[in-house]
Amino acid sequence: METYDSIVIGAGIAGIQAALDLADQGYKILLVDKEPSIGGKMIQLSKVFPTLDCASCITTPKMSSAAHHENITVWTYCEVTNYHENESGSFQVNLIKKARLVNENKCIGCRQCEFACPVEVPSEFEMALGARKAIYIPFQTAIPQIALLDLENCIACGTCHRVCPADAIDYLQQDQNVEIEAESVILATGYELTPLGEKAEWGGGKYLNVISSLAAERLLAPNGPYLGVRRPSDNQIPMNIAYVHCAGSRDASVDRTYCSRICCMYTIKQAMLIMGSLPIVGVTCYYMDIRAFGKGYEQFYQNAKAMGVEFVKGKVGEIRENPKTHNLILSIENIGDSGGKIEVEYELVVLSLGLTQGSCPTGNFPVKQDKDGFIQSPKLKLDPVITSMEGIIAAGTALGPKDIVDTIVEGSAAAIKTSNYLKARQKESASILSLGSIPKIDNVETSNSEE
Repeated sequence: METYDSIVIGAGIAGIQAALDLADQGYKILLVDKEPSIGGKMIQLSKVFPTLDCASCITTPKMSSAAHHENITVWTYCEVTNYHENESGSFQVNLIKKARLVNENKCIGCRQCEFACPVEVPSEFEMALGARKAIYIPFQTAIPQIALLDLENCIACGTCHRVCPADAIDYLQQDQNVEIEAESVILATGYELTPLGEKAEWGGGKYLNVISSLAAERLLAPNGPYLGVRRPSDNQIPMNIAYVHCAGSRDASVDRTYCSRICCMYTIKQAMLIMGSLPIVGVTCYYMDIRAFGKGYEQFYQNAKAMGVEFVKGKVGEIRENPKTHNLILSIENIGDSGGKIEVEYELVVLSLGLTQGSCPTGNFPVKQDKDGFIQSPKLKLDPVITSMEGIIAAGTALGPKDIVDTIVEGSAAAIKTSNYLKARQKESASILSLGSIPKIDNVETSNSEE
């Protein structure tokens, strides 16, 4: 059984940052992610607010550093199934390394199998706006650069096997059950967007030209599926675009009353990017409140207004489609100065979806959750990364909605807390050897009171 100082579950920007900080201190880290590549949601973004820096330019160096660090082992396409705590306080963690049907030790990432495959299906990375093959590498900068065969869509034509120069295709490969031992655990399991079709009256998932905010990110990305902002229905440049704020947040009808914090800001960012690349396109944002909470964020909002982005204080009640043009008719309750109900037609609508809890393995690591489903921190203000279980630390949006800056900071905070915990365990181990007894480690408080 392999042993590590810490297992980091979730290889988004928070998990990668935590793993790098711990590995730089000499600790042995296992970085695990359920996706075929590390990078999380951030690698799908176009730019970041408020600086408008390239998201990939920030993420890919960290991904590469983690993959090549001598103290970090990266397992992708892998899920935690169970755990139990040893008498010594360490964790035995059971994982499933899912079968890629490609030999990871042989695959050279040449993508010849992908180019030759005759099957095309919607790409998860491109939010179904683009296509991938039945055997594929998720995206150009994926780490690891190892192909994955999607057996559900494979037609068993054998083309990939015939063209592979490394003889890496293994149709008989099976899932592997693996058990590892770790002294500590970091949960960086991230977030999911609220479902696109959660509110049926908005037509998400029904009308092609009602898209998610993450799909809009892919349209804006330099390596996106359409090489620019286009309507999915006809691949034409939309001349007017509407954004619907608070789609899935601050809404009692979907039992999600909290603010997701970042939706206003990423909407403003996307609107500015559209106006910058297509000045003739009109962009209107329908909002309840603008929450520009961070340093420089209010100025960012004012810059968007100066560029010509229109902000209307109004609540969208219903979206209907014109079946002839595939344009979208929004019924809006104007709650600004003018008041009243209006109907406006747009060629593309983006739902600014909120954040909900990610695939937090609370069934496997039964840390406490708050009422919104995120991991609960017993001392949110004083020590936000601790959980209700000793030796298990959390970071990033697993703890609640936050922007990239705060997520990276929490990744480093989780590394510091874990390092202190591991040092305390080493001291206790020394006490065991010298005294022959096992004193209780109690350096992490688990009180539910918040100070």
